[in-house]
Amino acid sequence: MSSAQIPFPSGNPLASRVLSAFELLLCAFIVIGHDVFHIVPNEVIVLSVLGLVSIRMRDGRWAVMGLKRPSSWRRIFVIALAAATLRITLGQFVVEPITGHFSPAPTAPALANEIAGNMKVAMLALLLVWTFAAFGEEIAYRGYLLTRAADIGQRSTTAYWLGIVLVSILFGYGHYYKGPSGIVDSGIAGLILGTAYMVAGRNLWASILTHGFIDTFGVIDAFFGRSKK
Repeated sequence: MSSAQIPFPSGNPLASRVLSAFELLLCAFIVIGHDVFHIVPNEVIVLSVLGLVSIRMRDGRWAVMGLKRPSSWRRIFVIALAAATLRITLGQFVVEPITGHFSPAPTAPALANEIAGNMKVAMLALLLVWTFAAFGEEIAYRGYLLTRAADIGQRSTTAYWLGIVLVSILFGYGHYYKGPSGIVDSGIAGLILGTAYMVAGRNLWASILTHGFIDTFGVIDAFFGRSKK
């Protein structure tokens, strides 16, 4: 894992940090506003577009948030596969049994109930998994929000790790429809996705692939009718 600090935007450092804090607060409002109070449009689309524009305008290149070609695709693939395996294992054998003592099991997305035995719906679900979820959510959360959270600490390694915790909390509330246990489960998933991002040298493809692998497993599980959700 690279510990090199990503260059902070030129200009007034304090002004940049304040602007990043404002963007982060705005994004938190968008997440809570959509997923909890339903007063703003879908946060993934809004944050993805806002993030791509913001990073481009303020930083000049999307590579700053990790959207760049890795030096080794094999290494990224291995990191993603390991992270996805960890997330699925923890979710099924640790998180769900523990949270099950305090709240009902996480509520599955509406489409999940239609996947079992239906290849057409399963293929549609996979399309949504790899575009809206894997690419869209990772651009929004690990790409944009994490970068702006790290800005506040001038993109030090510590700032990134603290940012991962904060963004994972927002990521949990981004899955508010799943209920209390689902929020916790998604928050832990956010921590694993953020860790994959860091282990890969802050490369966003690691978290994109991890996210895609996790949700692909969920689609396959639902297709064969073994999912409990």
